[in-house]
Amino acid sequence: MRDFIIENLTDSASIELSKIVINNVIALVVAFFIMFTYKITYSGTAYSKKFNVSIGTIIIITTMIMSVISNNVALSLGMVGALSIIRFRTAVKDVRDATFIFWAIAAGIGCGVSQYSLIAIGSIFILIFLILTKQVVDSKSQLLVIQASDSAQNEIEAAVSDYFGSSVHRIMKNLSQGKCEIVYSIKEGALQKGKEKNLVDISQFIMKIDGVISVNLSEQQDDISR
Repeated sequence: MRDFIIENLTDSASIELSKIVINNVIALVVAFFIMFTYKITYSGTAYSKKFNVSIGTIIIITTMIMSVISNNVALSLGMVGALSIIRFRTAVKDVRDATFIFWAIAAGIGCGVSQYSLIAIGSIFILIFLILTKQVVDSKSQLLVIQASDSAQNEIEAAVSDYFGSSVHRIMKNLSQGKCEIVYSIKEGALQKGKEKNLVDISQFIMKIDGVISVNLSEQQDDISR
């Protein structure tokens, strides 16, 4: 029994060169597929080519690690211990970025153990899912922040309502001595339609009102409630 355990723990049979090449070629193809998927489904404002390249690199590295440890139990346990001390401090800007990192690791593991069909079918289904849900992710909003004198608030609200119709949502109104600040949440599609209807940008439209101090437009992040 002791000899059996030692034999299995120390077994380090080499992998055929042809298998290594095939695993890495498939990993390279899958890497470009996932990188392409990330690019066409990205919905943020700061697309990072470096992060996209890193996703592909993760797949190839994971494939290499799996090829090393797949035939040696002792080495796999040692690799787990070694990797457990690594700490990654880079902040993920988008929640979906973490999903792509996890997808890259899973793809690398699959390529490392030669499960090509599983990785291919799973990746295709993920692409279909991301394309079908892209419209939901892309339904971004803009925050319209208006600062003005308190005497102009009624005229501002009437002007915004006239510009956008019912597609505008006021999320905050702050009044102080002699001043007011009003914040609206507006879909990007509504902004475009309003501009086509009135032939002028919303900022220029509002600035024509007496008493308006400033008009700001900024992207509304996902974690800001509406």
